[in-house]
Amino acid sequence: MGFLGRLGTGIKRSVTGTVDFFKTGVAELKKVRWPTRQELIKYTLVVVVTVILVTLFTLLIDMGIASLIEQIR
Repeated sequence: MGFLGRLGTGIKRSVTGTVDFFKTGVAELKKVRWPTRQELIKYTLVVVVTVILVTLFTLLIDMGIASLIEQIR
């Protein structure tokens, strides 16, 4: 088999693999248990509160380090 024949076989295998990949992906998405609206709201609130708390903690640490540096000067 020549170069072009091997190339054609590789392309067919590649296309078949890509189609199988997407079929598998769709099948897996059908198995997913999606959250209800209420669950989604709760999860979002948990994330927002966590981000706010981590931001405040980082701010306090930053201010403390800045204060220490000012005292050293």
